[in-house]
Amino acid sequence: MIKKDYIRSVLNIFASSPFKPLVMHANKGGDCVRKLNESLLAFCNGDMEKVEALSHEIDVIEHEADVIKQTIRSELSSSIMLPVHSNDLLNFLKPQDSISDDAQEVAFWLTVRQFKAPDEIHEGFRELMAKTLETVEMYEILVSTLGELLETSFSKRDVEDTLDLVVKVEEMEHQVDIIEKDLVRQIFMNEDSIGAVGVYHLARLVRGIGDIADKSEHAADRLRTMILRR
Repeated sequence: MIKKDYIRSVLNIFASSPFKPLVMHANKGGDCVRKLNESLLAFCNGDMEKVEALSHEIDVIEHEADVIKQTIRSELSSSIMLPVHSNDLLNFLKPQDSISDDAQEVAFWLTVRQFKAPDEIHEGFRELMAKTLETVEMYEILVSTLGELLETSFSKRDVEDTLDLVVKVEEMEHQVDIIEKDLVRQIFMNEDSIGAVGVYHLARLVRGIGDIADKSEHAADRLRTMILRR
């Protein structure tokens, strides 16, 4: 019943504006990453009970994102008129959906093993997660401009402002890449104290967090294509 009510609410929003559910979906991804940031901090502090609880919360939000995604896809198969190509919208939706998926995956991997590493690696994870969250939140700002574009019939000025935000997301994702590589090097340099299994676990977490920023950049690029090809 809850799922049916949720789908009905998304459909009502879709009827008023085809872009609003896309913004809702992007915000669900952002919510997952904000929860993941809390979980990472708890992980660094050794609070595994909180890590486990936050993982379950992220599961719920990711499921809500899936419901929105499925509703958007089903509505695109109808005769609804869109201001952009439906294939471009779907190509944009896929990497956006991966933001919540990847956050859910990292949240699970935080639950499987306690964090035992030197302080500089703890700090590296905090920096990586903070910059990734910053990238995702910039991406949310980018997606929120879609409604404004529709209201102004894609005015040249508004399109340019949106495209500028795409570049900002790309620049921030590049910063995440740099932090990610440095952190992986630190992890392998400390293999003697962390152990082989610990190195595998931490390196996987680094890759997973970095993937979230990468999906944000990929979605931003697809959004640019969708706007320019309209």
